[in-house]
Amino acid sequence: MARFFGNNPQVRRVIPGFHLSLGFTLFYLGLIVLIPLSAVFLKTFTMTWEAFWNTVTSERVIASYKLTFGASLLGALINVFFGGIVAWVLVRYKFPGKKLIDALVDLPFALPTAVAGITLATLYAPNGWIGKLLVPLGIKVAYTPLGVLVALTFIGLPFVVRTVQPVLEEAEKELEEAAVSLGASHFQTFARVIFPSILPALLTGFALAFARATGEYGSVIFIAGNMPMVSEITPLFMITKLEQYDYAGATAIAVVMLLLSFSLLLSINALQAWTRSRQNAGRE
Repeated sequence: MARFFGNNPQVRRVIPGFHLSLGFTLFYLGLIVLIPLSAVFLKTFTMTWEAFWNTVTSERVIASYKLTFGASLLGALINVFFGGIVAWVLVRYKFPGKKLIDALVDLPFALPTAVAGITLATLYAPNGWIGKLLVPLGIKVAYTPLGVLVALTFIGLPFVVRTVQPVLEEAEKELEEAAVSLGASHFQTFARVIFPSILPALLTGFALAFARATGEYGSVIFIAGNMPMVSEITPLFMITKLEQYDYAGATAIAVVMLLLSFSLLLSINALQAWTRSRQNAGRE
């Protein structure tokens, strides 16, 4: 065995190619991710600090930041709650049409974003099937910030469901049965046994849904109305800059979005790692 694996069996692998595959991975990530991001920063560096600051802190841009990140965070939180329920129902219960509902969860993945936006705008317009029922109640969805929230919630749901679903499928039901046999109520069983096991998956789903929502464009512009200072999202504002041939201004806003999104995702990943470390410590 030592002759086959060499002097250090821990270093060698049964299937060789680590250095080649690692080199290809770094090359591919650099080509697809690092070079485009570097181009964004390099283009932004052509601006003076004063021009950069005036661009990214203008009143209209700040309003788009608040709408984009606020609606993305709220939509991701809504999806964590309802997506968790959907995943729970799909895993723990058997009922007619289960496979159909399971397939419908992936609809936002398969549906072109423009088609989704047009569909939502048609449904929630004042004369739409859903909108005409909400207008008498004083609720206007289409062409308002609420419409943006609806679109971002729609496209983010599958990320939470598909992240939590396999974790629930692999959960040890013996632990739940043991907790019940020891006198724990249903709420205590969920809070102390089930929820801690799916919390990292919920955080991952939240991060994925939030990341997708911050950059969403096609499904939002049709239902948002795109009114400046009211329902204009940051990606649309960047497109407007590009149409005006203000490439430096567009990349400046993109850099701010990138830094804010990365900071939030880093915080979520740190919280996820802390949660897993606590779970591992509790098991030991």
